[in-house]
Order: sequence, then structure tokens, then C-alpha cells
Amino acid sequence: MQKFSVIFLLLIFSCSSTSLVENWKNPDIVLFNAQKVLIVGMAKNESARQSFEAQLQKEFTKRNVDAMQSLDVFDVSFTDSRKTEKELDDVEQSLLDKGFDAILFTKITGSENRESFLSAISKLDNYKGRFNDDYLENQDIYYDDNYYDQFNIYHAETTLYCICEGKDRSMIWRGSIDITDPKNIEKAVDDYIKLIVLSMEEQDLIFRKEE
Repeated sequence: MQKFSVIFLLLIFSCSSTSLVENWKNPDIVLFNAQKVLIVGMAKNESARQSFEAQLQKEFTKRNVDAMQSLDVFDVSFTDSRKTEKELDDVEQSLLDKGFDAILFTKITGSENRESFLSAISKLDNYKGRFNDDYLENQDIYYDDNYYDQFNIYHAETTLYCICEGKDRSMIWRGSIDITDPKNIEKAVDDYIKLIVLSMEEQDLIFRKEE
């Protein structure tokens, strides 16, 4: 059933510049509900990040799920300097104190020269990484002015992390999406968000398909 869902999503977006490569769900999770979600879009361009987070927040609001943009939660200077593991632990605890129980984290990680997600997917079954680990590994996105210059195919990942009190703070789901030479950025972002929502609905993660 899961393979059929992935194929269905691929067919829906086959004419789009945005396509789902694969998605992975923690095998120990059947369904996942969240009361309050932090949306984080990791991009150097602040206006692009704000637009992406705002559009995704609307999708949560339409489904009566409380969600906030990182730009409304993090201090203005949060991305001005690299963070240490201790600083990110403190951030995670502050999110718990504010009632957050999940983080939806999106980043663009590479181009057509990337390691194939399909070959890397088998490694995820034993992956116990947290939001902190993901952020630490990729925070150069904020500081490298040439990070995207050579890319024709943008390889993006959206990951759902649980930060629930008293539970393992680990990855629940990750979707891998390719954006091919986008000429209309607004449409590419819109397609990307639709793809995220559909994929999470299929996996019973926060969103539920309407009857």
C-alpha cells in the first residue's frame, strides 16, 4: 500500500518541476499526532524562507493544527552565527517549555551529484538522529554565499522530528524531493508544499485525509 501511495504521488507531480524521490517513515510509528509544530525552512534568503514557512503554516491552520514559523519563534539573530550542540539543546528545551511537540525541518542539500537517496534510505532504519544533529550538519547553508550556485537539480529534504516530553526525540519521517531547474519559484514552492502535505497524509502523520 505504501509503494502504491508513493507511485500515486509521483504520477500526480510528474509534469511538475517538483517530484518525490522517496519517503521514509520510522517503522515503530503507526500514526503521529502533534499539538504544536515548529516549521523551519533552512535557507540563506530570509524572504524565501519566510514565504515558504508562511505557506506551509497555512496548510496546518486549514487542518486545525497549531503551527508557528521559525522566524516568529527564534530570536532575530539566531542564524547570524553557528550554533553549538549545547545551544541547540537549550533551544529544544525552550520549545518544549512553550508547548511544542514536533519540528518540521526543510533544507536544500545538494544537486544531481548527490548520493542517491534510494541507496541511502536503508541506512535510516538505524538512524536515531535528532533535529539538533540535522541542524548542526547543515547550518553552513546560512553562511556559504556560493552554496546553490552550481545546482541544476535541487535535492531537498523535509523531516519531521518528535520533541515530545518523556519520549525519544528522534526522526519520525523524511521526504526526499527533487526540484528541477525551477523557472517559476512561486509555483515550485507551492508544488513542494502540496507534495509534503499529500505524503504526510498518506503516512498518517499529523495530517489526515478527508473522508
